[in-house]
Amino acid sequence: MTEEKEPLISVIIPAFGCSQTLGSCLQGLFASDFKPFECIIIDDGSPDDFSALAKPYAAKLVKLPERRGPAYARNRGADMARGDILFFLDSDVKPRSDTLRRTADFLASHPDVSAVFGSYDDEPADPGFLSQFKNLFHHYTHQVSDVNARTFWAGCGAVRREAFRKVGGFDERYTRLSVEDIDLGYRLNRHGFTVRLEKTIQGTHLKHWTFRGLLKSDILDRALPWTELLMKEGRLANDLNIRVTARFSAAGAMLGLACLAAWPFHPMLAVFGGLMLLIVLLGNLPVYGFFMRKRGLWFAARAVPLHFLYLLYSGVAFPAGVLLYRMKLLNAGGAAK
Repeated sequence: MTEEKEPLISVIIPAFGCSQTLGSCLQGLFASDFKPFECIIIDDGSPDDFSALAKPYAAKLVKLPERRGPAYARNRGADMARGDILFFLDSDVKPRSDTLRRTADFLASHPDVSAVFGSYDDEPADPGFLSQFKNLFHHYTHQVSDVNARTFWAGCGAVRREAFRKVGGFDERYTRLSVEDIDLGYRLNRHGFTVRLEKTIQGTHLKHWTFRGLLKSDILDRALPWTELLMKEGRLANDLNIRVTARFSAAGAMLGLACLAAWPFHPMLAVFGGLMLLIVLLGNLPVYGFFMRKRGLWFAARAVPLHFLYLLYSGVAFPAGVLLYRMKLLNAGGAAK
């Protein structure tokens, strides 16, 4: 592509309480080797003052009067955008110098694709074990997933303006960080638009994870609302965190642990439970091998029980989400009467 023909990319960053990461995010963005882009920061009614962080860069900073959530903030940024490509970037993601270039090149060479997203890279910024585990696991999940996606990821992903407008943008009923990007991907697919995962489009995650924050994010912000989305869609896609292998692993971990807990009633249950857990362990050797290659044997050994915990609460969250969804339908039916 010649520079004259390169499309303008509008980079839209929703910002709330992110003073510790926004500067690095902007530093990475403005070190891009792709120059035809504009940057729009939407301050989502944050108590932080981002003006000093944005000042060194040619970024447009817009402050909303009150907090409405990232879906609303991204939509307001899209309303102001001049580019044909809307690139959504989280304020705690530092794009690589080639992130925008790879996005523009991919969309130029795939005119049939309406949206594309990438993944975190394998170099998380925070050195803590939980942060390394969480971000590396995200990287691994995206890197081994099918490139033909039904979801979307707004942490580092782009949508053609026309497709974005036709599906109505992000659903603003999501008033906090949740599955508004997954919902967008489902609606894009439902309207006949193609979404792709391009594994070379990457950014560094800057977030510091705590155990409490990890559980809240995985269960309350992702698993439960994602289950509700799946119930509305009426089918389970073999995609990202809900691939068939991941579902089997979660079910196997739950069954194995339940059998071990019930061994006083029948000793053979302990044998069956142990066998199930062993099958789950062997089935996930690729991810444990990935952890070992990236961070060594000691890291991988600590990652195994944490991964099993992830499988357990993911397995519990799905039926809980189905139950909550059914209760919502009953309550809505009762209210309609």
